[in-house]
Amino acid sequence: MAEEAHSLAIDQVVQKALDDAHVSESDLSAVAVTVGPGLSLCLRVGVHKARTIAKAFGLPIVGVHHMEAHALVSRLVNKGLDFPFLALLISGGHNLLILAHNLGDYVQLGTTVDDAIGEAYDKSARWLGLDIRKGGGPALEELALEGDPNAIKFRVPMRQHKDCNFSYAGLKTQVRLAIESRNLRCTDGIPISSATAEDRQLRADIAASFQRVAVLHLEERCQRAVEWALKMKPSINNFVVSGGVASNQYVRTRLNYIAEKNGLQLVSPPPSLCTDNGVMIAWTGIEHFVAGRFDDPPAADEPDDMQYDLRPRWPLGEEYSEGRSVSRSMKTARIHPSLTSMIQGSLHK
Repeated sequence: MAEEAHSLAIDQVVQKALDDAHVSESDLSAVAVTVGPGLSLCLRVGVHKARTIAKAFGLPIVGVHHMEAHALVSRLVNKGLDFPFLALLISGGHNLLILAHNLGDYVQLGTTVDDAIGEAYDKSARWLGLDIRKGGGPALEELALEGDPNAIKFRVPMRQHKDCNFSYAGLKTQVRLAIESRNLRCTDGIPISSATAEDRQLRADIAASFQRVAVLHLEERCQRAVEWALKMKPSINNFVVSGGVASNQYVRTRLNYIAEKNGLQLVSPPPSLCTDNGVMIAWTGIEHFVAGRFDDPPAADEPDDMQYDLRPRWPLGEEYSEGRSVSRSMKTARIHPSLTSMIQGSLHK
């Protein structure tokens, strides 16, 4: 279904981008396209379209790492953001803490051992009967304003693990059990718009309590990551926070506190560039293109059904030695070599 939705949308989306920019394909210098990580069926739709355009107009291609794009788009809107910097990338599918040494050179300080924070927000919002048409995160954040963040004592995840990795599966379970134990009618499919005043207050308390603990988990991991990053690179001045969840104001406020406490500047793109967008892919393409990292235009006789180099599971950087988690069973099967190791390998050839 996801692949079909991509296929149905991509032609008009690309055309609209060209029209809105008042350019045609012949005006372009190159084509940037996400090659991973993500669902390979969906990645293939984008790569096929990109290669079709590149072949027709003789354009170089830049394969982009989706998470690197989240990290780098802040450099588009903050011209003073230089390497090195610390970055937290938070979305529905990813929780990633990286130290960015340079373009294409990253150290992974922490990642999620199970679910990402955005997934926890979305599931909790659905269980609370919220209107999630504009996203579960924004809906829950709005309801949380009406609640008491200390009403329910949820446990902060992974406090026994002294690393920078994240876990949200257990917190999701705590939320579900809190809803069930209070006999809230949202478990019967009753939307919040039909809830009684008492029922609504209970839901708001759960939302606020969940948000406090979910973000406290972020804060604790980020504090440790800042300490690790400053130990490796004392010259760091900026803490970048990007990805869909970075548009949450409560998240920004709390992480700004962590940044200021450590003498860092919090840098975050505007909300429109936090959620997945084409601008961040184009900008990352520009950065690599200028650095001379791109592929030649596809051959004129390239078949339409060729097997593309897709990277569904593609780490951004190598794991920091202190950050290796004993709680995480890394499935190494079919993981693509990291972007950082690939670039360093090409430099040494």
